[in-house]
Amino acid sequence: MSKSNKPQVTSISKARTLEEIAEFWDTHSLADYWDQTHEVEFEVRAQRRRRVTLDPDIYSRVESQAHTRGLLPETLVNLWLAERLQETVSIEVERGER
Repeated sequence: MSKSNKPQVTSISKARTLEEIAEFWDTHSLADYWDQTHEVEFEVRAQRRRRVTLDPDIYSRVESQAHTRGLLPETLVNLWLAERLQETVSIEVERGER
């Protein structure tokens, strides 16, 4: 919503939601609207990623498990690490360590 509480409409697609915008651009070419565009500046605030080196054998096993589940290896590793960290916190709380 804009400051005036009216739904914002994109200038080219006239869409009101991200889904409508996606649907529009799935069926239209930007080349057809190039003359209606203008240069903009924006800041990307992506979180910095950290890399962890895995043993090749471990990576192969993770890759196989991820494929079985229909996930990327990176996604599976993140899920597993998050689960393990939560388990660790729960154990520490039970022991009164936190």
